[in-house]
Amino acid sequence: MRVKCSLCDKIQTIDDETLLAKRLRNRPIHTYMCENCHERIARRTKERIATGNFKLYRDKKLEDHWS
Repeated sequence: MRVKCSLCDKIQTIDDETLLAKRLRNRPIHTYMCENCHERIARRTKERIATGNFKLYRDKKLEDHWS
């Protein structure tokens, strides 16, 4: 399966039998990101977290009073 990175527009080939290929086929909203871009984003995010100015907004978990 041929895929195109959504950030750098590099075209790569991945195996049709992988879980990633299945996700991309069945859910068109999912986008492919090459390994270089994925590592770059992870590294930059860790750098921003280390500065202390990075806030991660997560959903508040509701407590279940019945359990």
